[in-house]
Amino acid sequence: MCGTSRPTHGVPVAARALGFRCFDFDNHYYEAEDAFTRHLDRRMARRTMQWVEINGRRRLLVGGKLNRYIPNPTFDPVSKPGALDEYFRGRNPQGLDTSELFGELEPIAAAYRDREARLAVMDEQGIDGAVFLPTLGVGMEQALVHDIPAAVAAFRAFNRWLDEDWGFAYRERIFAAPYITLCDPEAAVREIDWAIGRDARTVVMVAGPVATASGMRAPADPMFDGFWSRVNEAGLTVVYHGGESHYTKYLRDWGEPAEVEAFRVHPFRRLVSANPVQDTFASLLAHGLFGRFPNLRVAAIETGSDWVFHLFEKLKKSYGQTPQMWAEDPRETFRRHVWVAPFYEDALAGLRTMIGPERILMGSDFPHAEGLAVPAAFVDDLRGAGFGDDDCRLVMRDNGAGLSVRRPG
Repeated sequence: MCGTSRPTHGVPVAARALGFRCFDFDNHYYEAEDAFTRHLDRRMARRTMQWVEINGRRRLLVGGKLNRYIPNPTFDPVSKPGALDEYFRGRNPQGLDTSELFGELEPIAAAYRDREARLAVMDEQGIDGAVFLPTLGVGMEQALVHDIPAAVAAFRAFNRWLDEDWGFAYRERIFAAPYITLCDPEAAVREIDWAIGRDARTVVMVAGPVATASGMRAPADPMFDGFWSRVNEAGLTVVYHGGESHYTKYLRDWGEPAEVEAFRVHPFRRLVSANPVQDTFASLLAHGLFGRFPNLRVAAIETGSDWVFHLFEKLKKSYGQTPQMWAEDPRETFRRHVWVAPFYEDALAGLRTMIGPERILMGSDFPHAEGLAVPAAFVDDLRGAGFGDDDCRLVMRDNGAGLSVRRPG
């Protein structure tokens, strides 16, 4: 998978200049309209996902309620890749509304829903392999937390669709990650056993506490050890991806609406400091998950890297104050078990100093509007931050490729 023998005709200059083909740890598909329904137990239809027409538009009901996580869940038309690049670099001198920054939408491309078409695009982009993650899917669990059997049924159906349309290790190039919800621990064990049997290399979840029938629980609570033990033994990589988390409810305490369409938000929503991914990794460390399961590999994707600096400050102080509570310096535990895909506009040089280049992943977020139109262009930001050739190769290829291979415990 990691060779350079494929033709380079048509590969962007940024990719050709690397001298190797990339591994992108943050690629996305746009879900087919039947992603949650094709394999759904029909008895659960009214409790999970349903399509309806409202004012001439196809809209999605989730748990019987209109869902606004994605403004147009049909994804047709859809924004152009990288349309919001400048905006996410903090540049919008004209003060345009995000709806204006999206620009002209375009009909959905075959490569966003068909794996053969996507492989052709990957060849053009100089990408050898990629982890494929949900667009709509990472916003659905919280919409069903009030009905745990419905959440289990919905994601069971979703994962069968994902395996059918994309595959968990298709041609050793497309590594689609099944979505695992821990809300029902026994169901999570059944689902991870099935995914392992289908040759999954990664699984994806959303950060934050877990809603269970017995109340809210930390993801490292021993009640979930059946799931973690199987991941540990099989050597998969667990991906925590940005999405709708339990923390959304905290915005209501500040007078913010609990449910809004993506990007159409008050600035405070982007400034509030409550960070589910930071707290998730703090919880995994503090509850000793990596001590119980020393073969775990966990990656944080599309959550940026600012939180790592804040977390390390807290971990340093905690270890200094109560070293007897830790098996070792938790920062070292983090560096051994955790990989981070920073946003391209983040403090990349500081992150390299903090966790090392061997723990940084390239994630382009292609083909999303807030990602990179040319995934290989991520290297320009790395070089701008002082990364040398060897470090660029680690970030742009080797680290991600290594995590796509199982490491049985």
